[in-house]
Formats: sequence, C-alpha cells, structure tokens
Amino acid sequence: MTLLTDEVRALVGRSRTYTAPEPLGRASIRYFALATGDDDPRHLAGDVAPPTLVCETNQFTGLPRDENGYAGHGWHLHIPGTREVRGGNSYRFHQPVRPDDVVTATWTVTDVAERTTGSGAGMVVVTSLATYTNQAGDLLVENEETLIYVEVAR
Repeated sequence: MTLLTDEVRALVGRSRTYTAPEPLGRASIRYFALATGDDDPRHLAGDVAPPTLVCETNQFTGLPRDENGYAGHGWHLHIPGTREVRGGNSYRFHQPVRPDDVVTATWTVTDVAERTTGSGAGMVVVTSLATYTNQAGDLLVENEETLIYVEVAR
C-alpha cells in the first residue's frame, strides 16, 4: 500500500504565513526565561529573547486551534492508517530577537517522501522550513521541522 498520494505530494511548496499582532515585548521575554529556568541576565531583563521563544510565540495568537488544541502551522494532513510523530527540529539563529520585534513566521513544505521503518511499516516524512523575520524583513531564525506519519498495525 502506498501512503504517498497525490494529495500528499501536492503539499510541496505550500506555505502559510502568520504575523504577530504586536511586538514581542519585554514581559514575554522575561516570563519565557523564568519559565524555562534561563538565568541569562539579558533574557531576564527582557532585552534579548531566548533563542527558541520566537518559534513558540505570539505570531499564532488568535488562530483557530486544531483537534489537538494546537494553533499554528498545521497542514491538516490526514493519512488513513497512520499516526503522526514529531521527527524533530533544526534551528539556525541569524540575529537576536528584541522586545520591539513584530515577528512574522512563514512555513513552507519543502519535501515529502515515503520510507519504510526498520520493522517494515510504511511512513511518510514531511519536511518544512519556517523562516522568522522582524518588521524590517530581517531574517531572525530558520527552523526545519520534520513530521512523520507512521503506518499503524492493522
């Protein structure tokens, strides 16, 4: 059985863009640092955001939540007979994120591939690239994400 359908292949090149409704803010930076146990004085003062805050923040405010309660860049992909597994993220940080930055995230599906697990189950690997920019269009962060849809035993 092939899991890689035309519908799944059609995801390649699809993009979604989200822009925060307001600047990141010193309080958000400070609270994120405190919540994650980050003791960098620049983060605790709210001067510079901890690296991954930009990837988890207010550009998704006000978006509808999916069936798992997640608001963000979901592709609403359902491959019958599979379960979704998060395959991981790879970040590249280009410059500090400041409290006055209004962040825009653009997610683009860059690849889909069908593979087989070590136990012989089929799976589809979906790779996407997110770019995060500020209000001036400056590149802040790149985040490559992998989602894996693994065939479940029948």
